[in-house]
Amino acid sequence: MILPFILSVIAGGLFVFLVNYGWTFVAYIGRGLANSWPTKYRPAEDPKNNHIQIIVLGDIGRSPRMQYHAISVAKHGKKVDIVALKETARHPELIGNPNATLYPLDPLPEWLAWGNLNFIIQIPGKVIHQFWTLFHTIMYTAPAAEWIIIQNPPSIPTFHVALFVAWIRGSKVIIDWHNYGHTILAQKGKLYSPLVPLYRWYEFFFGRRLCNVNLAVTDAMTQQLQAGKFELRKPVYTLHDRPPAIFQAITSRKEREEVLMRIPETQSQAQDILDGNVRLIVSSTSWTADEDFSILLSALVAYAGPREVDDESEPPSPILAIITGKGPQRKMYLDKIKELTDGGQLPGIKVVSAWLSNRDYAQLLAAADLGISLHKSSSGVDLPMKVVDMFGAGLPVVAYSKFESFGELVKEGVNGCGFETASELNLLFKRLLASDGAEELAILKKGAIKEGSLRWDEEWDRVVAPLVGLGKGE
Repeated sequence: MILPFILSVIAGGLFVFLVNYGWTFVAYIGRGLANSWPTKYRPAEDPKNNHIQIIVLGDIGRSPRMQYHAISVAKHGKKVDIVALKETARHPELIGNPNATLYPLDPLPEWLAWGNLNFIIQIPGKVIHQFWTLFHTIMYTAPAAEWIIIQNPPSIPTFHVALFVAWIRGSKVIIDWHNYGHTILAQKGKLYSPLVPLYRWYEFFFGRRLCNVNLAVTDAMTQQLQAGKFELRKPVYTLHDRPPAIFQAITSRKEREEVLMRIPETQSQAQDILDGNVRLIVSSTSWTADEDFSILLSALVAYAGPREVDDESEPPSPILAIITGKGPQRKMYLDKIKELTDGGQLPGIKVVSAWLSNRDYAQLLAAADLGISLHKSSSGVDLPMKVVDMFGAGLPVVAYSKFESFGELVKEGVNGCGFETASELNLLFKRLLASDGAEELAILKKGAIKEGSLRWDEEWDRVVAPLVGLGKGE
């Protein structure tokens, strides 16, 4: 008797509530849904007031190509909204620019960022956090955009979030394929290997359905995306990386001296570098597995090592090697460098690490004798942007060459040279940095300046501007 009585009281109470407050409750829920529904893209009266959105599921300060996209949009007088992590400084042209707005993503909470959790908790936790901060930012915080330009990789969870948001808000999407996320994941070791097929499926399942247009960094990647197992349904255009205007060659000794005396890492040896008594080499690295820094260290050890008794060639020139960049393996290799130096295995060689402003980095490249790229393409069809910047600064390059698209940028004997092993890199150092290598180095420098004369603004205006309604292209 008691249970039926209680149920009848509850039922009666609900009936009274619905009769008296039901419509009010429904109206309240309706208003909440209406207020939470995101705005939809509507063309502005002035096309320049239409927004283009740049999405980077990473640090915008370390995503130069996506920053250059934003700068190009802003130069055309159009509004650009950058959705990315805000960790390191942005390009100066994006700071205080009335046409460029940053909508920062929430960083990982410390308990996830530490990486001390079990793998089974760490990965899903990271993806869920990224999903929510990305979804909320591009759905509700940033204005509705006419176009969304997405950096890939990473693909997860960007692709399915962008697909849903673009559908709801009426935006069109461009995927800018820098590389493939699944090939990078495959380099992370056995722990991640079971996830690689899933990532590959995700990347190309959503990649085929998400976008209106695709961009690729090389012709080889464009061909790969259009054919074979990828078969993207939408058009693919090659947008080669080109240096922005900040990278310029130095043509006078006085200008070079000013740069060397201003940058702290070169001040003490500026005069020796100018006189050719010390050779300045520069490498920019992300300190990750796709750049085997041990090749450079092994080459320097061999370069500085004991000479054969019957070796009548000139002694190798002293080297100042400046390594720029940040990344997970930085401390490990800096410890290794200290160990080699303290052990007397790098006589005549000084290796220093630096994190420079955009301006100082560009001028350091222009003042150097030789640039080094250690980039190993996980896909075989991407290219290191650091080489593009080096050419923009008129700096000849020696670069790891064992991948398909290498020849699209570095022309052997014209603007640089390739190597595959530490032994080959050592021989290049001995050949190009010796006094009798000056003529060959000058030829390579001339080729680097010529290659660097092709600039980002012209490439972007030719390829991307007509796609987003900002120009006529070729």
